[in-house]
Amino acid sequence: MLTNVNQSRSRMVAYLCLVASVLSGCDASKAPAAEDGDWRANMSEVQIAIRGADDDPALIANRSNFEAYLEEVLGLPVTIIEPADYNGSIQALASNQVDVAYMGGGSYANVDAQIGELAAPILVRRQAEGNDGYYSALMVKADSPFQSIEDLKGKTVGYVDFNSTSGYLYPRMMMRRLGINPDTYFGETAFSGGHTQAVMALDRGQFDAVLVNVAGGTPETGFTTGAHFTMAGRGLVDIKDFRIIWSVGEIPNSPIVTRADRPQEFIDMLRGAYALMPYDRPDLMLELGGPSGSDYAAVDRAVYEDIIALRLADIAERRGLAPEGGK
Repeated sequence: MLTNVNQSRSRMVAYLCLVASVLSGCDASKAPAAEDGDWRANMSEVQIAIRGADDDPALIANRSNFEAYLEEVLGLPVTIIEPADYNGSIQALASNQVDVAYMGGGSYANVDAQIGELAAPILVRRQAEGNDGYYSALMVKADSPFQSIEDLKGKTVGYVDFNSTSGYLYPRMMMRRLGINPDTYFGETAFSGGHTQAVMALDRGQFDAVLVNVAGGTPETGFTTGAHFTMAGRGLVDIKDFRIIWSVGEIPNSPIVTRADRPQEFIDMLRGAYALMPYDRPDLMLELGGPSGSDYAAVDRAVYEDIIALRLADIAERRGLAPEGGK
């Protein structure tokens, strides 16, 4: 029986490496070497940091099937940990506590600043329409008087997290391009801690507006996915209670980031496992929050260079190291 399991895994390894080769140039001839156990001798288990999804924290409870899937592919125990906040994922990867992390572009920019090439983005989820980006949206209550970002001068605005791309870094850059200094324009700002928390805070009247992530469309056509859509689907809020008054993007989707000092065979097999999942296990893809028809595309550091630069620029602005315009 054990021989049959090993043979089955050997075939899977070869196939996964073939899939990965399309994305990364993995040499399929390496598959037997990965199967002889050499690289596993240096990795007793695989640890992956995944925050509760920004638009649906309940998804973390559905990841046992994903752990089992990766264990079958990799031949090692797999543990998924859920950091309490953005910084938890950042520090877990930077301090070598985990092998892989699923994180936003802003969080990856933070890790890149700490450990550079030791953090390697390898894949990003791609929507069924072929796009692999999303938007930042400034959202208000539907019955509020606010119609534009200009109406929010002196009002209260909720950011998501200092390391959030769509909930902090990207919209602040776009505000500055409009001549708005985000540090002085609004009456009060605070961090909600997550996109779901931002929607709930807005619903409860704690802010006049909040920043959230949205996708499944464009500013011209409207959007179909995001925190408030998911929460409305779970009966937590009513979608008609919210209105988007400003949106900016497109922002590169959140990358899957590995420690580059892990065995190359492991990285290739992991890449292949993700790439194959939408086709071999579409049920699992949906469990992980992937929209129907979505898959994974290859990325590298170059895709996130603008976000890396944006983070550094925002830090410089807040420390007063660069001139700030603003009305």
